Amino acid sequence: MHSAAAVVKRALLVGLITFGLAFPIVALRTDVDFSNHTVLTERWPTAFGLAGLALLGALVLGFLRPALIARPAAKAAEPAAPPHPFLDYLPRLGLVLLVAFPFIAMGIAAAGGPGVLKVMDNYGIQILIYVLLGWGLNITVGLAGLLDLGYVAFYAVGAYSSALLAKTWGFSFWIALPLAGILAAFWGLLVGLPVLRLRGDYLAIVTLAFAEIVRLVLINWVPVTGGYAGISSIPKPSVLGYSLGSEPTGLAATLGLPRLTFMYYLLLALALFTYWAAMRLRTLPIGRAWEAMREDEIACRSLGINTVNTKLSALAAGAFFGGLAGAFFASHQGFISPKSFEFMESAIIVAIVVLGGLGSMVGVAIAAIVMIGGTELLRELDLLKAVFGPDFDAAQFRMLLFGLAMVVLMVWRPKGLIANREPTVRLKPQPRRGAPVAEPAE
Repeated sequence: MHSAAAVVKRALLVGLITFGLAFPIVALRTDVDFSNHTVLTERWPTAFGLAGLALLGALVLGFLRPALIARPAAKAAEPAAPPHPFLDYLPRLGLVLLVAFPFIAMGIAAAGGPGVLKVMDNYGIQILIYVLLGWGLNITVGLAGLLDLGYVAFYAVGAYSSALLAKTWGFSFWIALPLAGILAAFWGLLVGLPVLRLRGDYLAIVTLAFAEIVRLVLINWVPVTGGYAGISSIPKPSVLGYSLGSEPTGLAATLGLPRLTFMYYLLLALALFTYWAAMRLRTLPIGRAWEAMREDEIACRSLGINTVNTKLSALAAGAFFGGLAGAFFASHQGFISPKSFEFMESAIIVAIVVLGGLGSMVGVAIAAIVMIGGTELLRELDLLKAVFGPDFDAAQFRMLLFGLAMVVLMVWRPKGLIANREPTVRLKPQPRRGAPVAEPAE
């Protein structure tokens, strides 16, 4: 059991960290007065109050539950227990909720909550877009172990490709969608060819540079991309002459459903296709080669696996699904500009994959719901405005919250929310939960 001095020392550290985080947000806040001049508002009591609450909470937790902060003693390795059966039903439960989400949104609106369109867009479509992006990047980072910090470039390629194909050449959305994915995969191959000998930090730097190159091209190639003005009036997908968008004459409005219902179900279909394709690819030889390269590239070569083709396939597969997400984003928004494809988007997607658990599809989906939906939910809470001021917007500090969440999660669960992944190949049948463990042979 830890001594009182150790508990107090840890509580003081927690209080200092809390004060350091609250200092730039609370204690020194810039406001605009009636003469439209920026003034510095000092609110030291609030910052010290938050630090004091954190310190007091750490003290109480340290004295009441010292086992939580005690260093676990080393013990003999035991056979890994099978995952809880609830994890097997989690994807099915999530699928049921996703299919029923439009009707849940109608119930929330009828109960006095936000409007149906706001719930559908902010908590449905936006979250699913990041789920789709997270699953695409999970192939490159989680399965193949290739650190890609420029994934937003493929997102931008898919968005601009589909927008130009639909608006300039008159292609249907159903034709522009796969073409956008193919073009994004093609650029993934082009990026992979010159950097095949790189890995780790060097590969991350190259992909980050590629994303910045794509952004600068979108800004400066004005005759094609429109520069900062972007591309507007992008056609919506349609079926039998009925638009799937939010128009009053669209298919959803005609049937008496929320206007974004069919756009939501279209995105849900793309996400389910991505899930099925990623799980299917993982069981194929190429998927096992990705996982082997992630664990040990040198051993992978010694087994005769072509690491060049393996890396190219991982980059292309991940880029393809990023292009699909970009195509849907362009059609849904009806307007795109380089502002939507900055490095911050790549950081958010990487954070979702890391927080969810590398290689875990369900974990990535949960992380996207928590991070993207949590930001929108924080924006609706008046409690934060009472603490930080009436002009406080949680969305402006979401990267600070993301960083804090990643630090906490890396301490609590270093491998992500769901670190247990089903192996691709089992040499022995999986033991039932609760079954006696066989004694090791002497």
